[in-house]
Amino acid sequence: MTGQYRARDFDWTLLVLALLIAVLGVMEIYSTTLNTSWQGAHTRQIVWVALGLLLFWLCSSIDYHWLVEQAPVFYVLSILGLVAVAAFGDVVNGSKRWLPLPGGVQLQVSEFLKVVLVLLVARFFGGLPRERPSLADLAKIGAIYGVPLLMVLAQPDLSTSLSYVPILAMGIFLSGLRWKFWAVAAVLVMLTAPLGWRTLQPYQRERLTTFLDPEADPRGTGYQSLQSKIAVGAGGIWGQGFARGTQTQLRFLPVPHTDFVFAAYAEESGFVGVLIALTLYFAILMKIVSNAQTAADAAGMHICMSVAALLLFHILVNIGMVVNKMPVTGLPLPLMSYGGSNTLSTFMLLGLVNNVRVRRYTN
Repeated sequence: MTGQYRARDFDWTLLVLALLIAVLGVMEIYSTTLNTSWQGAHTRQIVWVALGLLLFWLCSSIDYHWLVEQAPVFYVLSILGLVAVAAFGDVVNGSKRWLPLPGGVQLQVSEFLKVVLVLLVARFFGGLPRERPSLADLAKIGAIYGVPLLMVLAQPDLSTSLSYVPILAMGIFLSGLRWKFWAVAAVLVMLTAPLGWRTLQPYQRERLTTFLDPEADPRGTGYQSLQSKIAVGAGGIWGQGFARGTQTQLRFLPVPHTDFVFAAYAEESGFVGVLIALTLYFAILMKIVSNAQTAADAAGMHICMSVAALLLFHILVNIGMVVNKMPVTGLPLPLMSYGGSNTLSTFMLLGLVNNVRVRRYTN
C-alpha cells in the first residue's frame, strides 16, 4: 500500500476525536493533581499520549490480516507476560498487576491483553467454516479465552477481567448464534453466579453491593460514591471553573485523576462540559461502527465491533460508577483517566480500527 493511499483513507476524524478527549484528560489531570504529591502527572500523561500516537500509527501500518494470523503467537506471549507478572510483579494494595521494567516504568500486561483478545476473536469467528458456531466452537474459544481471564482475575483484578467479556460477547453475537443458545447461557450464568460470588475477595463483594446504599457506611465503603455524587451535583450547568472544584481541590474526592476523573471534570465543567465529553465519546463509537460497516471482510468487522463493545463497556461502567449507578470497580475512563498502560492500549485498539478502514477496498 502506498503512502498516498494510506493518507487519503486515513481516519483523521477518529484520531482527532481521540486527541480531543485526551486533551480534556490531560487538563483534568493537571487540575486534580495541583499542589499534591501527584503534581506533574499531566506531563507524564502527555508522554503516554505521544507514545500512544506512535502505537496508533504502528497498528495502522501493519496489515491487520497479518496481525490476525499472528494472534496465536501474541496470545502465547501474553500468557507468558501474565506469568511474569505473577512471578516478578510488584504488589500494590494487595494486588499483583504490574510488571516492573527498567527506568521505573510499570507495565500492566492485562491492559495490552485486550488488543490480543480482539485479534484472537477476529481470527476465530472471522475464519469459521460454517455460518454459525457450533457448541464445540464455543467450548473451544471459551477455553482459550478463559485461561487469561482467570489469570487476571487471580491477580486479583476483577474489573479488568470483566472488561474482556464484551469482546467475546460481541464476537458470539456477530456470529449469528441462535437465541436458544443465549437462553441456555443466561441460565448457566444464573446457576453459577452463587459460586462466582463465593470466589470473590471480601473487598470485591463490598464494591459490588455498597453502591446500592452508600449512605449505610458514609465514612467507609460508601465514601467514594457519595463524594463523587456531590462533585457531579456541585458542577451545576456551567461548572465551578478550571481548577476551582471544591470537592476536588479540597481533596474530598478520592483518586480524582484516575478512577474518578469524570467526577472532577463534571464538577469543574458542569452539565455543558459533560455533554461535550459524552458527545465526543458517542462520535468516536459511531466512527468505529461506521468503519465496521465498510470493512473488507469479517475479520475487519469483528475487530471494529469488538473495540466498540470494549470502549462502550469502559465508558458505561466508569461513568455509571461516578454517578453511583454502578459498583466502584476501578475501571479507567478511556483516554481521560491517568495511566500509561490503558492509554497505550486504547490508542493501539483505535489504530486497529483505522487499519481496517485504510484497507477497506482490499481483500
